[in-house]
Amino acid sequence: MSKIAVVYWSGTGNTETMANCIAEGAKDAGAEVDIVNVTGEGDFTADQLGGYDAVAFGCSSQGTEQLEESAFEPMFAALEDSLSGKKVALFGSYGWGDGQWMRDWCDRCKAAKAVMFDDGLTINEAPDDDGQETCRDMGKELAKW
Repeated sequence: MSKIAVVYWSGTGNTETMANCIAEGAKDAGAEVDIVNVTGEGDFTADQLGGYDAVAFGCSSQGTEQLEESAFEPMFAALEDSLSGKKVALFGSYGWGDGQWMRDWCDRCKAAKAVMFDDGLTINEAPDDDGQETCRDMGKELAKW
């Protein structure tokens, strides 16, 4: 059985819905899942990273298409050097722009030599029923990965 962490920050609840659906899909596929709602830098550390077969990081697009700066970005930056060889999936919601924040985030993970699940799952605004099912499917695939 695989062990997966779903580590996310959500300002409006959209990315939280995505996180919960990803976790649900992974659990349905037999994975053990821990969900971490990031509120500060120490919420998920490099030491914890090693205890998981895969980690799904989620953060909505903020400002000029960037990660949330006060809690999520510092937490992610602190463990970025520990991503080499780790299985990583990225997800998040957005309300404007064209998803540049996700492309930039994927590039950061690739530069850190993470093993990327895909090019990141983005959903505009709140995930509708189809979006929630897409998130569950991602979780199922993560559990098998």
